[in-house]
Amino acid sequence: MVAHQQTLRDRQVASLGNILNLNHSSHSSSTNHHDSVATNGSIPRSTPVLNSDGDPTWKVLVFDDLGRDIISSVLRVNDLRGLGVTIHLLVAFKVPGGQQVLRQTNINAQRHPIPDVPVLYLLEPTTANLSLINADLARNLYSDAYINFLSSIPRPLMEDFAAQIAEAGTAESVAQMYDQYLNFIVGEPDLFSLGMGKDTYWALNSAQATDEEIDALVDKTVSGLFSVVATMGKFGHVNVEALAYLATGSIPIIRCPRGGPAEMITAKLDRKLRDHILNSKDNLFSSHGQRPSSATGTPSSRPVLVVVDRNVDLIPMLSHSWTYQSLVHDVLKMHLNRITMETLVDTENPSKGKIKRAYDLNSNDFFWTRNAEIPFPQVAEDIDRELTKYKDDASEVTRKTGVSSIEDLNETGSSATHLKAVITLLPELRERKAILDMHMNIATALLEGIKSRQLDNFFQIEENITKQTKAQMLELLNDAEKGKEPLDKLRLFIIWFLSTEQEVSRGEMDRFEEALTSSGADITALAYVKRVRDETRMTMMTSAPSQPTQTSTDSNLFRGFSSISNRLTDRLGAGALGTNFENLISGVKNFLPANKDITITKIVESLMDPASASSSAIAKTEDYLYFDPRSANARGTMPGAPSSRQGQQNATGGFGPGTTATFGQRRQGFSEAIVFTAGGGSMDEYGNLQDWAKRTSAVQGPGGPRRRIVYGSTEIVNAEDFVGVAARLGRESG
Repeated sequence: MVAHQQTLRDRQVASLGNILNLNHSSHSSSTNHHDSVATNGSIPRSTPVLNSDGDPTWKVLVFDDLGRDIISSVLRVNDLRGLGVTIHLLVAFKVPGGQQVLRQTNINAQRHPIPDVPVLYLLEPTTANLSLINADLARNLYSDAYINFLSSIPRPLMEDFAAQIAEAGTAESVAQMYDQYLNFIVGEPDLFSLGMGKDTYWALNSAQATDEEIDALVDKTVSGLFSVVATMGKFGHVNVEALAYLATGSIPIIRCPRGGPAEMITAKLDRKLRDHILNSKDNLFSSHGQRPSSATGTPSSRPVLVVVDRNVDLIPMLSHSWTYQSLVHDVLKMHLNRITMETLVDTENPSKGKIKRAYDLNSNDFFWTRNAEIPFPQVAEDIDRELTKYKDDASEVTRKTGVSSIEDLNETGSSATHLKAVITLLPELRERKAILDMHMNIATALLEGIKSRQLDNFFQIEENITKQTKAQMLELLNDAEKGKEPLDKLRLFIIWFLSTEQEVSRGEMDRFEEALTSSGADITALAYVKRVRDETRMTMMTSAPSQPTQTSTDSNLFRGFSSISNRLTDRLGAGALGTNFENLISGVKNFLPANKDITITKIVESLMDPASASSSAIAKTEDYLYFDPRSANARGTMPGAPSSRQGQQNATGGFGPGTTATFGQRRQGFSEAIVFTAGGGSMDEYGNLQDWAKRTSAVQGPGGPRRRIVYGSTEIVNAEDFVGVAARLGRESG
């Protein structure tokens, strides 16, 4: 039987479920651990802890900002209520559109005593948070306190906290205290962010950032990566046959380029993992706390962690993508799986104006789960198919019950004959309708953005960016009719400038800058881009499409898509898609993106599957450092002073060399990888890596190994924010 691979989100949800059940695991008491795993190999969801009356134990949940972001990205209000969390402090409220969300009420908010209810804290171990917990205990706000730190609490803070509790005499109120290793935010099944903000890229590349700031960022990054690795293996002991990640093999081999932030992070993470294995009696990576008798698992059965600097390739941070999730992230500014947009109050009467609506795109959204990584034209087709299916199902229910519309149905007003069918189908139909209405509104907003900004224009040009001449680029920048958003033109020019092999003279650059300025673009970022161009040209690896692209002339492309988007927007705005939808959308199929691997995918391929990788990709990663925290030989050393962060090395105070990989280590393959970019991540990179993993897994056949990639960064940043950070660096460069 093929094992069900658990995503990072599955594991984080399972961890949160245990925490919300006061760290009571439904499978922990089972003597036969195979019985506690579902037949499909999935990690079982925690069931609520019950009191003596058989009711869930109600509790108050208190969190800080990071705790709020972690929870709201993977759980809904109903999920929390199902696990016995009262709405005190974690308040549910309605926003236009009927979506339930988590209000930002946290540990810093004013709270009132609820003495008979236990409190569950989920927060970072900071001095300020510990002081607030102590204040709660001293005021007897709640009964028992269950304290869960998102990362490991430093020993000095623990000692101070214990001393304060002892002095206040409140030790009996503390029922539990755990390090949970959950200080990362999961946005998609295998996509995570450390929530460190967009300015992390500035700090890692600015001469004005202090050594203390760099050290703090590196330490926070190492802590987050350690938590990701720990979470990936946390439930491995449940069923080592069913789960893809083995507990004894979850410590990864780590690869990174020499110099820069990537080596600093990798060296410290390697040391942290080594120290944990050696100094923890019950370490997180052994089954039931028992250390394995050997180095535990061959390297190929373990994942590889690839850490790279953001400057390895800036293009994915700026490109105009064509997949659903990337468009939502770029056009609608999705953050923490939430988008806020304006929609018509009444689609049949636009004069009534628009209203702001907030939408959450989560794992319970069947349409988003299926279509997030799909090119947008195919998503539009799927909306039509799902609407047709919904209408057919709704018609069947109304036919059986004798009413004219699904809105006229309710569970109590139907005849007894059809009551069972109504009770079964009506909630599911209404939920499907709400999801499809939401995606209709999202698709409408995306099409309006595509049309107003001519994103189809930019997408098509970027697909063949290296073929653009200097004259063509200058003509496009000067053409007021091709793209009315100055930032889009700036993004396109930077992508061309970083990709082209043509030399650009100072005079030519002046003309480009003049054209951009005339279009209204702020060109401050170009000063920094010029500085890093040589570096990125050395590390970027372009690839030809794996499938031939259907071509079309540019003029026909722009005219054709504009016509299609006009008609499609009209249909969506009217709330109905006709039977001629196939004809309406068919012209877009010629413009689906070609299958091509971007730089980071090429890097990962050369490390995961060197036998199939190109010689140029292998050459780029040939000197990547090799760290194995379980091996006494493959030892990394602590990095030197932060002043070396720009990649400069010296004989005495530079970066430690790590271990140069042997030929066999460089050529070993992996089926699973964690890929991390220091300084900012891109939805394009996540999607491209997932495409590669699926494509190469399919080549292996049904019985072959399945590749899996988890992608993360210090922060997932959209193009507008990244250009803003680059502009800040550009001002410093000037």
